[in-house]
Amino acid sequence: MGTVTLGVSIAVPEPHGSLLQQRRAGFGDPAAHGIPTHVTLLPPTEVEATALPAFRRHLARVAAAGNPFRMRLHGTGTFRPLSPVVYVQLAEGIAECTELQELVRSGPVQRELQFPYHPHVTVAHGIAEEAMDRAYEALADYAASWTVAGFALYEQGADDHWRMLHEYPFGEGLPTPGVPAQACPVDAPAHSLRP
Repeated sequence: MGTVTLGVSIAVPEPHGSLLQQRRAGFGDPAAHGIPTHVTLLPPTEVEATALPAFRRHLARVAAAGNPFRMRLHGTGTFRPLSPVVYVQLAEGIAECTELQELVRSGPVQRELQFPYHPHVTVAHGIAEEAMDRAYEALADYAASWTVAGFALYEQGADDHWRMLHEYPFGEGLPTPGVPAQACPVDAPAHSLRP
């Protein structure tokens, strides 16, 4: 069956998700429209397709044991010069994201991190320094908050666009607070919507 490239993340809901995606595109980041706005829990990881069912069961168990939590974004930060990234910072929800990503990576899909985990929302990556500076300054006062009700599993397609495979709400049988999902900029092919 080959391999697939998976990621797990917390989606930034509307209207914040589309706004930050549009700003990212406006700074000249060519990847902006292929990556829904998110906070990463498992970075892009290539796995055998046969491992997917067991990983999905693991994610369901992690989500069932989880609880909704408040996330608040405020201001910008950067990983430069180590990594060419400008991001919107988490002001609330850091501890919950840190614990969650450890649980996600503790199952059948394990991944060593290149850098220590630092939850954030990327708004510019690998673009010209002047554009990175512009992103850092333009979103310095940006703020948003919402209740995180779960996370999702994504697959990277051959076109490098990320598409959601499945959402995992927190708590067994608990209703999830209604936050609109970010509109998908591309149509997901049928194979990406498998249960």
